[in-house]
Amino acid sequence: MTTGQPGPGNARPTFTDSDAETRPATASESGTPAQPARSSDADSAASPAQTDRTPAAPTRDGKESTNGKNGVPAKDSKADVPAKDSRGSGDAEPSTPAKNGKASGDAEPSTPAKNGKGSGDAEPSTPVEDGKGSTDSPAKDDAAEAKASQPRARWWRRAGKGRTGEPVKTDGVATPVVADRWEAFASAPEPRPSIATRAGRAVGRFLIHEWTLAALCSLALAVLMTWPTLRYPRYTLPQDYWDPSLQAWQMAWSGHILLADPARLWQSNTFFPELWSFAFSDTLLGYAPAGMFGSGPEDALLRYNIMFVLAHALATLGAYALARQLGAGRIGAAVAGVSYTYAPWLLAQAGHLHVISNGGMPLALAMLARGHGWSLRHGYRPERRHDGWVYAGWMLAAWQLSLGFGIGLPFAYFLGGAVLVAVVLFYVRRLRTRQAVPFGRRLFLADVLGGLFFAGVGLLMAYPFYQVTELHPYAERTIADIGIFSPPASGFVTAPAESRIWGGLHEGARAALPWHPEMTLLPGFVLYALALGGLFFSVWRLRHRLLLLAGVLVTMAFAMGTRFFDGTLTYVPLFEHLPGWSALRTPGRLMLWTTLLLGLLAAGAVTALTDRVRELTAQRIPSWPGPWLRMATLLPLLLVTVEGLNTTPHPVVPTQPAAMRSAQGPLLVLPSNQSLDQHVMLWSTSGFPDVVNGGSGFTPRQLDDVRRVSQSFPDQTSVDYLRTLGVRTVVLLRGQVPGTPWEITIDTPVESLGISRQDVGDAVVYRL
Repeated sequence: MTTGQPGPGNARPTFTDSDAETRPATASESGTPAQPARSSDADSAASPAQTDRTPAAPTRDGKESTNGKNGVPAKDSKADVPAKDSRGSGDAEPSTPAKNGKASGDAEPSTPAKNGKGSGDAEPSTPVEDGKGSTDSPAKDDAAEAKASQPRARWWRRAGKGRTGEPVKTDGVATPVVADRWEAFASAPEPRPSIATRAGRAVGRFLIHEWTLAALCSLALAVLMTWPTLRYPRYTLPQDYWDPSLQAWQMAWSGHILLADPARLWQSNTFFPELWSFAFSDTLLGYAPAGMFGSGPEDALLRYNIMFVLAHALATLGAYALARQLGAGRIGAAVAGVSYTYAPWLLAQAGHLHVISNGGMPLALAMLARGHGWSLRHGYRPERRHDGWVYAGWMLAAWQLSLGFGIGLPFAYFLGGAVLVAVVLFYVRRLRTRQAVPFGRRLFLADVLGGLFFAGVGLLMAYPFYQVTELHPYAERTIADIGIFSPPASGFVTAPAESRIWGGLHEGARAALPWHPEMTLLPGFVLYALALGGLFFSVWRLRHRLLLLAGVLVTMAFAMGTRFFDGTLTYVPLFEHLPGWSALRTPGRLMLWTTLLLGLLAAGAVTALTDRVRELTAQRIPSWPGPWLRMATLLPLLLVTVEGLNTTPHPVVPTQPAAMRSAQGPLLVLPSNQSLDQHVMLWSTSGFPDVVNGGSGFTPRQLDDVRRVSQSFPDQTSVDYLRTLGVRTVVLLRGQVPGTPWEITIDTPVESLGISRQDVGDAVVYRL
């Protein structure tokens, strides 16, 4: 048999290395055992191209078909002929097709083989020795024999193009074939990636992760929705420049004193010489790390504006995480996050960073729920427990508490109530089912340690406020104070003036409210509609929807303060019996919880809608208009976002007087009142000298006395009184004296009083 080239038909085939190793030893027709073939032989006369060829496969009964005339193994037509109807190409004369599709390899026509065996003559075949078969003419020239004995390339081994039965040649030389018949079809092995490639892939996976995208989208949305807060962050403040100036000072003071003298944290440089003056209002102590960078009023404004934007981003991310953990879809969770952060009523609180900084509450709840393996949609799943999330949740809750008790105290009581309810339900289920509910010691230890840490932070934060109430008992709130800030029911459908959509339309409704900045409590009409739809069409179970509805109604009743049946069954019992609750003068801020619960109801409805749209899209053949239906699911998110657009002003903060940069403390800045003193607190961030001025939730009586006595400054009585307090410098601002008693006395000679007077810029500096 030949490879398509002229030559003798009795040339023997040569074996490849691979086939020689794996080819089993066979017996000849005469019964003489054949010697196993060796992998290679240095004495073989075959060329490299020949040694890569594969011999004929053994027949069905395990024997190799041979030609009885010259002992050459017979070729299997399955290996030699690519098609079923094709005939093997051997010598000039065609061979007769064999039974079962076989063809003999002899030059002469052969009789069809029986049972897959090739025809043989009377002479037995010679055993194979050293991988070479014997021939009738052992003296033949090796070169001629090698040329004639090239087997035809099988179709699955050809590496290039060519006709069936012909070897592929390159420059007249046959191309070596692959040892494994299927290797040509196998995929190339993937190269091992380098360290840089693996690092790049890890970064890529991180960037496209859901939580990375959620954080980045929350941040981008916060920048857009609070614009132009970051346009001139060193010179402007959102809403107004009174309370934000105070809070900018608070962050600067806490960061500065924790680096310089941590023991003086609660003895601030303002309200001199009062004690525990840092606890006169919510402290934003959790932002102290940010206060460790920068100095002076401009850096304080920059820090405040950055934290203002980040607070919005954290609130969005926190509510999104809570909704996702409870079982809402991505779009539904986004609706919950945006509606919670940019509810119209919160636009009136833009000047209160301690109210805007509420994102730690939903995010801590999400972490605790994740650590306990619980969700609203799927219930308790013990296999999802993870104590690490529990530790993180308790620590984040403690951080939220450190920002202030205004919203932190209700959060602390909610956590305590949630723990109590969870323990009761745990044991009730255990008694009802007579089975131990999986919990675990590690999870129990995490709750105990985390709860103790949270309680410890709360007690440490509460102690200074307790000292303030001991020193200033008149600072405590009364029921009459609560009544001033208690909103009527109409406040739940009234938007603040800062709302771009509803502000102008609700001007008349706001005019009917006694104190509209704390009484315009509209969470959004779109949110109302989505929450109402969530009562009837939702992924939450019916009992969960009813519980969320009950939570909405209860929190609304508490937010009304004394306006809900005089608060006898709602706010007043909390005010009289819960420790610390009497310090909360604005019940309307409990609307945070109402907004969060409404957002969860809305998330259930939107998730059910997106699930249904996905099912409809999958059923359509073709899927059009599936993309349009999916885009329609973004409509609730878009509407909630649009309703949160604002017209919040960003006034320019008064610049620091040159006299404040070099004045030595303790000092008093005149005129002094609640609004101007908050500017003085901000200006004091240059070196933090002790100042008598200060603004907070209440005014100490000593500061009232200073303001009253200093009306006649400079005179002997006021000078003596200030010296008694330890004041060394008085700064009188010319720009603020019109319409005040100092408009007449500002240029009065002071030599007879034993003090000095100096004009520094737009101020007069008196040294006592």
